Amino acid sequence: MEAVAEGLWGLAEYHESRGEIGKAVKCLEAICQSEVSFFPIVEVKTRLRIATLLLHHSHNVNHAKSHLERSQLLLKSIPSCFELKCRAYSLLSQCYHLVGAIPPQKQVLHKGLDLTASVGYEISMKLWSCNFNSQLANALSIEGDYQGSISALECGYVCATEVCFPELQMFFATSILHVHLMQWDDDNLVEQAVNRCNQIWESIDPDKRQQCPGLLFYNELLHIFYRLRLCDYKNAAPHVDNLDAAMKVDMQQTQCIQELMKELNALDQSLSRSDLHYRDRTALSKKQTMIQEQLKNMTGLSSIGQESLQPVHFGNVRRTIGDKLQLAPPPIDGEWLPKSAVYALVDLIVVVFGRPKGLFKECAKRIQSGMRIIQDELVKLGITDDVREVDLQHSSIWMAGVYLMLLIQFLENKVAIELTRAEFVEAQEALVQMKNWFMRFPTILQACECIIEMLRGQYAHSVGCYHEAAFHFIEAVKLTDSKSMQAMCQVYAAVSYICIGDAESSSRALDLVGPVYGVMDSFVGVREKTGVLFAYGLLLMKQQDLQEARNRLARGLQLTHTYLGNLQLVSQYLTILGSLALALRDTVQAREILRSSLTLAKKLYDIPTQIWVLSVLTALYKELGERGNEMENAEYQTKKLEDLQRRLANAHASIYHIEIIDKVRFEIRQLNGLDIKRAMAGPSMGVNLDIPESIGLGAPLPAPSSSRLVDIDTRRRGKRRI
Repeated sequence: MEAVAEGLWGLAEYHESRGEIGKAVKCLEAICQSEVSFFPIVEVKTRLRIATLLLHHSHNVNHAKSHLERSQLLLKSIPSCFELKCRAYSLLSQCYHLVGAIPPQKQVLHKGLDLTASVGYEISMKLWSCNFNSQLANALSIEGDYQGSISALECGYVCATEVCFPELQMFFATSILHVHLMQWDDDNLVEQAVNRCNQIWESIDPDKRQQCPGLLFYNELLHIFYRLRLCDYKNAAPHVDNLDAAMKVDMQQTQCIQELMKELNALDQSLSRSDLHYRDRTALSKKQTMIQEQLKNMTGLSSIGQESLQPVHFGNVRRTIGDKLQLAPPPIDGEWLPKSAVYALVDLIVVVFGRPKGLFKECAKRIQSGMRIIQDELVKLGITDDVREVDLQHSSIWMAGVYLMLLIQFLENKVAIELTRAEFVEAQEALVQMKNWFMRFPTILQACECIIEMLRGQYAHSVGCYHEAAFHFIEAVKLTDSKSMQAMCQVYAAVSYICIGDAESSSRALDLVGPVYGVMDSFVGVREKTGVLFAYGLLLMKQQDLQEARNRLARGLQLTHTYLGNLQLVSQYLTILGSLALALRDTVQAREILRSSLTLAKKLYDIPTQIWVLSVLTALYKELGERGNEMENAEYQTKKLEDLQRRLANAHASIYHIEIIDKVRFEIRQLNGLDIKRAMAGPSMGVNLDIPESIGLGAPLPAPSSSRLVDIDTRRRGKRRI
């Protein structure tokens, strides 16, 4: 009977190599359904193989789960076979993970950990203990038990240390940092986690590091998120460069692997010919062996399909060889995000760093690249134009969430760039795309409703609808639990009220700014502080407390320049300080400051700020009696103002204008029968991207006493994590 089983296994492997998964499963099921009994261990191995095929190539998670549960029953009667028992526990845990059954998943993982502890000190069992602790940490993080998650990861780290496996230590060290970034409770603990990652990474031989691209990407991304949170753009920049360079190298290697695979498939076809001459067959076989060796060196796999118990692929989409950024060695062998999602995330990071510097051409290229990647992956997940959240396979929900959240953030950046450039119609279109995605996937994108309301406020302010802008910013405050996001939206609403200009609106602005000003030093980083100092400085100007306003604004400018490197906000700070210098009769400094501000505004194609600066410069030249400069400046200002009025007219004429500024939130259909908690939990060990995005707020023009607040970066900590 063993020969029969071997034959059916071989036939199943043949069908799998040809992509005939259904036939492969039927071959294996023939063993399980046979009237003649096989040895229990044969049936167990067969059921594990079926479950693996189903998890890799279908959405039939429940069928896979049934095979694994049956395997567990059979394994109870076998006293040893610890390796098979561990594999069954691991695969069953992944099944529960995919269907969102966290309690039974934790139960299975604890059984696995009890088994590894009972067997004694064996390296293989230590590695399986690492596997179970990793999955347990992920399950606990989904439930919001971050301390429990860190404890499980620390146990895994201890096991990795005991078996002297630095790459595995690095996996757990980065995962621990990841959880700390998701739940930032203590600055010192987060810094210690960062330092431990650095120490372990440096201890790994450089050649071995090159063989761990997944860890390289993961480590660099986490360091970037950490630096962004601290608003430490200067020290984040080298990590961005490393990440971008690593992606380009990996893309080249992936292309090389694909070409080798194509060549190998052609050789396989040639070798399958029965009329092939012996000499030709020998030569082709030699070439085949050589290519297989090349692939083995590049991917770590001996050949396709030979890893019978690979971990499940995220999203249940089959991916080709070399299309995976492996984080840890077997039996963990997992990935944080699929390679395509990481590529898109790298594009997004480059956009986030390039946009405040005015590198809009490169940003546009990266936005297009990232969105193309995401659209392709959404199609693979079955998300086409007519598909809504209720139509998704349950096991695809969380992977779809990764790509949808990335897509929303690309669109958010696009809105920010277009508002900065006064391309209001393009901003409308991107905002409407965000709204449409949200309406189709309201549970998965629940945290994005706050972002959409904030962007509606930014758009409304940019086109001069200040009452509507304030409304949407206040709505955004209600839609988030993030203290940071609430603080920033209160600042934005305050600036809108300041631009309205009457006494009641100024009073409202003070009511919004005051509480944030009182706690501005409690936030991590300086982003909230630079925003509230800007708004507070404007209020002091309205109260004619010019010297105190100058002090606050100068402090805000210094922080913005030193930490954020945000040219848009620097330009606006300079413009206000130039206005103050003029009001205080410091015309020499006013001229110098305003010229610097105009240079930056031109670099950013920021037409409203240019007009604002020009209006102050015109007043300066008039006071100094420089009639020629005044006339020349006023003429250029008029030209820019006409350009802006034309753009505003086009925006107001658009069919989307009223829909965006209307003082109502978008209505969505409530879903039925969907596991909301699971849909929102995100992928394995997901990070809250914590990426600062720009905003665009315009002032009433051309009044020089008014203000704009463009691109004060915001940080979001919504309920959904990527």
